Order: sequence, then structure tokens, then C-alpha cells
Amino acid sequence: MEEGQIQIERLDPETEFLLSKRQTGNEWELFKENVRPLKRGRKVHLLNEALKSHNDNQLKKSLLENRRRLIEAIDEYQGDDPLHPWLECIKWVQEAFPMGGDYSGLVVIYEQCVRTFWHSDRYKDDLRYLKVWLEYAENCSDAEIIYSFLEANEIGKTHAVYYISYASHLESKNKMKLANEIYNLGISRNAQPLEKLKDSYRKYFARSMRRPKPTDEDTVEKRLPGRSFGTVLSRGENRMQTTENSDLVKKNARPDRAHATPLTIFKDISNVDRQPDTSKTDLNSWRTLGARAERNKENNAIPTKWTTYKVPQKPGSITGGITASSIEVFVDEECEEIHKRNNEGGDKSMLQLRHGDGRDLKKETELLRENPLRNFPPNSLPR
Repeated sequence: MEEGQIQIERLDPETEFLLSKRQTGNEWELFKENVRPLKRGRKVHLLNEALKSHNDNQLKKSLLENRRRLIEAIDEYQGDDPLHPWLECIKWVQEAFPMGGDYSGLVVIYEQCVRTFWHSDRYKDDLRYLKVWLEYAENCSDAEIIYSFLEANEIGKTHAVYYISYASHLESKNKMKLANEIYNLGISRNAQPLEKLKDSYRKYFARSMRRPKPTDEDTVEKRLPGRSFGTVLSRGENRMQTTENSDLVKKNARPDRAHATPLTIFKDISNVDRQPDTSKTDLNSWRTLGARAERNKENNAIPTKWTTYKVPQKPGSITGGITASSIEVFVDEECEEIHKRNNEGGDKSMLQLRHGDGRDLKKETELLRENPLRNFPPNSLPR
């Protein structure tokens, strides 16, 4: 009996699941290609429950309700660490919406969190707050503007992870010189942990030394405009491309004059004799331009004043030089009420992730990915 128990305990998790005859628990195997990885990892049982809820409408409604309660808890928090409820909400959304996407609202929560504390001196050197910024940058198309914002407002400048992330982003864009400057800037500021920053810089330096040096052909290709399939270059771009390609061909070409032979032009003498006689003026007519009157014969018509047609005027009263318009400007009353409600509740987080605003949430997420600092005041933006 004891040997049988020991044998069952030694079974692998997959066999144990098959023997248990459970109906759930394998959602991870069905949706693992759509799950976004996290640096801290994921718990399998929480991941299975989250993936199962996305296939059940009732469980999906409960997810949205839990998200709404967490957002309300942010507004109602009265503790000593206002950043803590934001971090709890972000962590829960990452676990509850493993596939991410616009439906999760994670990008909007990132933006609301970093915008709430960007002017607070308390969180400028807080590593937790910096990591929220870095996760927000990973979800935006132009992350360089976020790193420039952090540098301009002195956020996270004492942490090595800021310089490592910034330099890695520049390296991915092939800006090797700027990446090297960012590493040196972090080392000169003694960012902590310094050994981690130096180790990352040594690995970067080794990668940069292994990169092939650009040739003349590579530099020409980088200067050419990027094109998608089926597009046509403009006349100026096409002329520039043709000129650069011809210069490159001339530079790479090595003519061998010893073996060069002159090109002979064939003349059909027999055909010339058979042609009918034509006057000298017809043969040499293209050699003379003619008199000025003959050259300008298409401009003989003299322009006159156009007085044969009158533009009809619409009836309307003219007051002070301005025509009264009968077009009424449409005002959406629902949008106007939402705008007034947002202006009145200025102390709240302004997160409106309700059940029926999926389209607005998707639109806001797309706008933030294109311009992550669109809601920030102009005086905070880097110049």
C-alpha cells in the first residue's frame, strides 16, 4: 500500500492531471502562444483561471467588475503610500488579462499612474515607479520620447535599470554611439547597482565590436527612402536614387582600356540610295528655329476680360462684411456632459473603464501608443 502511494507521488504533473479526470487545468496548453510573458513569471493555476474566464461571458463580467473595484480603491485610498494601490491594480490586470491587448486597459492604467506622480519628488527615485515607466515604454511605438522625458525631469537617474533599458532601446534602433553615451552617463552618475550596469556595458561593447563595419553599398542603402510593396517614389527621390546608384557603379567599376574596342555604327548605304529626293529645307528643317512669329504662333490669341458669366449669389443679410450662415453646428450633448463631469471631478484618477466603453478604451490605447505623452502638460515635455 505504501509502495503504491510512493509511486503515485512520483508521477509527473501531466500524468497526474490525466488520472485526476479534471475538466479544467489545460487552458495554458491551448492558449500559450497568445500569453504575454512577464519578467517575474506567471503562476500556472492563476493563468488557467484567467484563460478560462475569457471563454465564459459570466466570468468575463466578473473580471470587469473586479477591475472597476480596484480602480475605485485607487481613488478611495487614504494610506501613506498612494503608489501602492496603483501597483496592485497593474499586477492584477497583468494576471487577469494574460493576452494583453486593448481590451485589458493596461496601457491606459500605465499612463494614468505615471501622470499622477510625475511631479512628486517622493517617487522620482522610487524603483517601483521607474519600473512602471519602463513597462509603459515597452507598450509604446516611440519609447525614446519617454526616456527623454525621464531624463528631463530627473526620474530614476540613480538606478542602473534606467540606463540599461535606454541603451538597449537605442541599440535596437542601431544608434550605437548614443547607446554608448548613455552607458557612460550612468557610470559617471554612479547609478546603482553599479556592477550590473558595468556588466551590461561590457556585453554591449562586445556586441558592438562583433558588428560588421558598414560598406559603401550599405551607407547608400541606408540613405535611400524606405518603401513598402507597390509604392512609387516621387520624382525628386527617384532622381536622387538614380544619381547615387550611378555614382556607386562608377566608383566600383574598373575599366580595362587595353581590351576596350570602339563601337561601330552600322550604316545602310543601299537604303539611302533608294530614298526619294527631298528638298534641303525638309532635311534640315529641324536645324533652324524659324522666326519669332512662327515660334509663338500658339500665343497669337489676345486675352480679354471675362464678362460673359456671372456667379449667382445666395440670398443672405450682410452685416459688417460677414455673411450670416444658416448652418447650425452640431453639439453632442452626451460628450458635453462627460466633459463637464471630468472637469468637476479633478481630484479623481479619471479612469473610466466601464462595461460599455470598449471602443473608447481601444481608441485611447491606440492614441497613447502613438503619442505616450499626449495628456501631459506642455511645460513637462522635453525640448
